[in-house]
Amino acid sequence: MSAAPDTDKSAASKSTASKPAGHKSLGVAARQIGGLTAISRVLGFVRDIAFAIFLGAGPIADAFLVALKLPNMFRRLSAEGAFTNAFLPQFSQEKNANGLKSALFLAAEIQIILTFVLVVLVVAAEIFMPALIGLLAPGFADTPDRMAAAIALARVTMPYLPLISLVALYIAIANAHDRFGVGAAMPIILNISLIAGACLIPFMSGDMLGGTYNAPLAMPLAIAVLVAGILQLAIMYHLLRKSDLAPPFIWPRFSAAGRRMWRKFLPAAFGAAGMQLNTLVDLILASLLPVGTISWLYFADRVAQLPLGIIGIALGTALLPRLSRAEAEADHAAIPKALSEAISLGGFFIIPAVAAMIMLADHITLGLFGYGAFSEGDVAATAAALAVYALGLPGFVLIKILQTAFYASGRPGHVLTISLIMVAVNIIGSLLLMGPLGHVGLALATSLAASVAAGLMIVLLAREGKLHWRVLSPLIKPVIAALVMLAGLKLGLIGIGGMTGSFLATLPAALVLAGLVAIGGGFYFGSAVLLGALPKGVFRR
Repeated sequence: MSAAPDTDKSAASKSTASKPAGHKSLGVAARQIGGLTAISRVLGFVRDIAFAIFLGAGPIADAFLVALKLPNMFRRLSAEGAFTNAFLPQFSQEKNANGLKSALFLAAEIQIILTFVLVVLVVAAEIFMPALIGLLAPGFADTPDRMAAAIALARVTMPYLPLISLVALYIAIANAHDRFGVGAAMPIILNISLIAGACLIPFMSGDMLGGTYNAPLAMPLAIAVLVAGILQLAIMYHLLRKSDLAPPFIWPRFSAAGRRMWRKFLPAAFGAAGMQLNTLVDLILASLLPVGTISWLYFADRVAQLPLGIIGIALGTALLPRLSRAEAEADHAAIPKALSEAISLGGFFIIPAVAAMIMLADHITLGLFGYGAFSEGDVAATAAALAVYALGLPGFVLIKILQTAFYASGRPGHVLTISLIMVAVNIIGSLLLMGPLGHVGLALATSLAASVAAGLMIVLLAREGKLHWRVLSPLIKPVIAALVMLAGLKLGLIGIGGMTGSFLATLPAALVLAGLVAIGGGFYFGSAVLLGALPKGVFRR
């Protein structure tokens, strides 16, 4: 057992490791996170293109996506989102009050408890996997081969949960010291591993399940998930150890700081559960719709996640340690300033993304996924969902930004309440809309629920004086620039439509998409420059 932590403040202050990290500006931190996230998202598109080529949007893809959803869902419930939001403010307070060594012992305490609980959870999940898959995708009961494949694949992917959860703990420690790059780079490892796994699919043969369903086709992907988790954990621990930030391994204990963290974790976990219930509702209902629905929604969501990941998640990740410090130091003026800056910066990029996704949904889907086993019908169905998911992007980005204010001030219960309202809106909307609109109705309900949740957060923070209504004024010019962009894209589409018989008409869909992106980007940034809409120092930030 390790010795008790030394909480002597003077000693801690003399340690170079315990000195407060230089406070990076929000723009610099978001640039670092967003840049690495952009690389990850590009690799994610390469990964999804490989999925589309080798698996298509049929039963094999459905089975793997359900298997992948299981550890991801539990990860977000138990660790990555809820845990980070509860742990990081407490870690910052402990470090500020008693020094780095004491804060690392708090992390060590959380580390051992988290590991034990999640290993038990994985063992239980492996035993009861058929029941879990039956709950996640009840529609699979009508296709026994798809059900059997999902069970087999999920048993391989499930151990990813404790691995990535510990990675989330280490990322939170790094973020608390303004070291955002290492954590933002971790998804790159997962995407590279999955791309490698997808490339092995054509070389697989045989029938593991003894039926007509060829499960080994997706098995390299399941194994790749597990390999990625091992690599991510090893790399993160090594990097923390080099910086003297790795938490030691100790016997389980419950310190006063640890108990405070777990008390905050429980409502944060329920809040994260609310967010994940929306995903779970979509998955359950999608399994009741025609085969391929799960895959259509997945591919559409992946495209919509690009701006959310690069902008929304990057800003939210950079905001949490900044707001946590502001709350710990009672610097109340810094909170509305940071939130306003984040909304202005995020809006500048999200507004054109939403407009372009709605107008170019068909071209985006065809250019990215319209190859191999991905049929024309799959392209049309995915594009329809993408256009509707785009409507919810502003809401999702605002949620990522604004919820940090509640977590930093130690009020995860507010996020929980809003999450439950969000779930109710999504469930009611899904049940009402899936009948007439099919999978598009599920996407529309998700977007509406996000918009409602974001609106509630805006109202609460505005009443507290942490968010000013004038934050919307800087978004007017980006909206005008986006309208100019849409006009330019319309001209581009008209030009493409008139190319019949020209050699340009034979260009691959990916090149056409690249051309449209260039046209749209040129019109938007050109208009933004003329209107003076560029956020100050945006290209540096």
